[in-house]
Amino acid sequence: MAQPLMPKATAVWLVENTALSFDQIADFVGLHELEVQAIADGEVAVGMQGADPIAAGELTQAEIDRCQKDPNASLKISKGTLPQPKMRGKGARYTPVSKRQDRPDAIAWLLKHHPEMTDPQISRLIGTTKPTIKSVRDRSHWNIAGIKPQSPVGLGLCSEADLEKMVAVARAKAGTTRAPAQTSIVAAPQAAPEPKLPDMSPPVKSHEPVPTVESVFGPSKRHTDEDDA
Repeated sequence: MAQPLMPKATAVWLVENTALSFDQIADFVGLHELEVQAIADGEVAVGMQGADPIAAGELTQAEIDRCQKDPNASLKISKGTLPQPKMRGKGARYTPVSKRQDRPDAIAWLLKHHPEMTDPQISRLIGTTKPTIKSVRDRSHWNIAGIKPQSPVGLGLCSEADLEKMVAVARAKAGTTRAPAQTSIVAAPQAAPEPKLPDMSPPVKSHEPVPTVESVFGPSKRHTDEDDA
C-alpha cells in the first residue's frame, strides 16, 4: 500500500485535526499504533510541524469524513497529480563530490585485494569510471604517487553488504568463465637403474675337503734302509 511522503508529519496533522482512531492513522502512515498514541500524548515528534495530506493531494476531506464515521474503515491514499520519483536505473553509483577524491584509493584497494573483480563491477560499486580504473591499474594516474589503497567501506563509498555481494558475484563469474584446465596423461619418466656396487662380502667357505698331495699325485714311496739292502 502506498504511504504519504512524510509519514510522521502526516500523523501529527491527522492527530491534531481529525477524529480518526490511532489504528486508522497508523495504518495509513505506516507507523505502529503505539507510536501514533505517543504522538497524541506529546511524547514523540514534539514540536514537529504537521503535514496536511489534503493540501499534498494524498487525501480528500470526503475520505476523512467517511473513515471518521466508520472506525473499521481504512483510509485510501489519493492518486496525486505530482510526478512520482522514478526508480534509478542500472549504472554507476553516484558519489558525492566531497568523496570523489577518495575513489583512486578505493580502486587501488580493490585491485589489490579483489583482483577477480572486473572494471564494470568496480565502477558500479564505488561510482567511478573505467578510464579512472584503467589509469590506476596501469599506474598512469596523474596522482599515482599519492594513492594509498584504502577500503571503500572505510571511505564511505559503499556499504559492507554491497562489497560482499559484489565480491561474491565476481568470484562466481570468475569461476564459471574460467577455462577448465586440460589434463593430459603423460607417462612418468622411468628412474635410471641404480649402479651395482661390487660384492664386498667375504667368500663363503665350502664344506668340500681340501685336496692333498696324495689325492692328486697318489701315495708317495718312502725311502727306507730295506730298499738299499
